[in-house]
Amino acid sequence: MAWEVLSIIGTIAFAVSGAIVAMEEEYDLFGVYLLGIVTAFGGGAIRNLLIGVPVSALWEQEMMFQIAFVAITAVFLFPQNLLKHWNRWGNFFDAIGLSAFAIQGALFAVQLGLPINATVVAAVLTGSGGGIVRDVLAKRKPLILQNEVYAVWAAITGLVIGVGLAESDVSLYVLFMITTALRVVSYMNKWRLPFRSLQQTEKTA
Repeated sequence: MAWEVLSIIGTIAFAVSGAIVAMEEEYDLFGVYLLGIVTAFGGGAIRNLLIGVPVSALWEQEMMFQIAFVAITAVFLFPQNLLKHWNRWGNFFDAIGLSAFAIQGALFAVQLGLPINATVVAAVLTGSGGGIVRDVLAKRKPLILQNEVYAVWAAITGLVIGVGLAESDVSLYVLFMITTALRVVSYMNKWRLPFRSLQQTEKTA
């Protein structure tokens, strides 16, 4: 049950996230739908390629495509006077999608009997893959490559599931809420991973 629910949540969240980015970049109607669909299903497609699942499995998700289409349409038709907080809502939906799909990706790897490292990779790719494709198509620097605490939450989620700490539906829902909350808190408080900049070195050289 948790698998289906999280799949729906993740699909809606990332479809909305992709549509929001497309509208921010002033894409036309086709571009909005394209970016929304790619964001919703890109992570799963990348994951399937790397763990050996036929990409054709993607086209068997007819209901998910319909859900994504409805979600994108709703966003496109959203009242103009309520669009002033798109950036905040975009980050929120991205956090939901990251959490839901990270869990889904990890569960997928566990069901295939893959080792823990593959479970973590599946969680990261499923959780952030769609966002990577979205940002690349929108000519933005992908969040996963910035110094934000982003894919770390997906990796931790995959690790928790991989070691068997979250197996029941209840524990998976709790993990979903915790991961989403951590991602929201991290971007609201501007948590950053350690990084080194060469710009300062060049200036002082």
